[in-house]
Amino acid sequence: MNRLSSRAIIGEFYKRLNENSGMEWITAISNYFTSDQDSEEYAWIGQSPVMREWIGGRHSKGFTSNGISIENKHFEATLDIPVKHLRRDKTGQIKARIGELATRTNSHWALLLSKLIINGETGECYDGKPFFAENHKEGKSGVQSNKIDFNLMSAGINGEVGTVTAPTEAALREAILAGIQQIISFKDDQGEPTNENATRFVVMVPVNLWFVAKAALAVPLTTGGATNPVKVLADLDIAVAANPRLNGSKIYVFRADGDVKAFIRQEETKVQVKAKAEGSEYEFDNDAHQYGVDTWRNVGYGYWQHACQVTLTKSGS
Repeated sequence: MNRLSSRAIIGEFYKRLNENSGMEWITAISNYFTSDQDSEEYAWIGQSPVMREWIGGRHSKGFTSNGISIENKHFEATLDIPVKHLRRDKTGQIKARIGELATRTNSHWALLLSKLIINGETGECYDGKPFFAENHKEGKSGVQSNKIDFNLMSAGINGEVGTVTAPTEAALREAILAGIQQIISFKDDQGEPTNENATRFVVMVPVNLWFVAKAALAVPLTTGGATNPVKVLADLDIAVAANPRLNGSKIYVFRADGDVKAFIRQEETKVQVKAKAEGSEYEFDNDAHQYGVDTWRNVGYGYWQHACQVTLTKSGS
């Protein structure tokens, strides 16, 4: 019969899977680790000491003992294809469906990480606090917040500021810079700046804020004709990522150039394709083939110091 073979379909899937590795923001804000057991422990042992003047001998520093555990979970997606469609497909619809399966498989990391972001005000990170919290504290850091409000009306912006779900370019630009400023201000358990050399950031926004965020950061001139202040900050590299899984008036700023990222991706097995195809009992009983993909993986919260949730508000005059 003139039909697509299982070998051709599986080959097409892996070809498409490797052509599109997923959204760039995934690797920018998360570290990838392999796993070989049910769960993995990630220990946060504090920062190394800073240099000090030698007075009275050496002052050794121990480590803290915070950490988290990430358990691998089994994920799958299965496509059922009647044999008649394999035989009659003249317009490439089967290949298109296989391509879509590969694209959705690649976007699985985005789905898992988006859930972490959405649940960040309740999901616990390594210090026992919610990932986005107003009271993080380690050693000599003092109380720190990576969950801030930005009042459009009190931001020193002249003229119209828009609404919390549709702010003006100027208002959203100041909110983004407020999030970056908050991240740069964080201190480690030694009371030393932990992000003083940060220059690359990802700003994640819901779709309703995507256009204005791009305009706020990309254009050389503001709507009033003045020089865009972000363009003056030549040492900053700020990328905008639209996330359709988000909504409302919250934006998220992430440091993208740190060795340790805001989130962890953990994978025990790479994506595998399995088939019930030519000559199988499933084909005999159902006159159809099944193609399934599965993997063991999971995600978890990493370094809260490399993330800041900014909630847009509008009150006062």
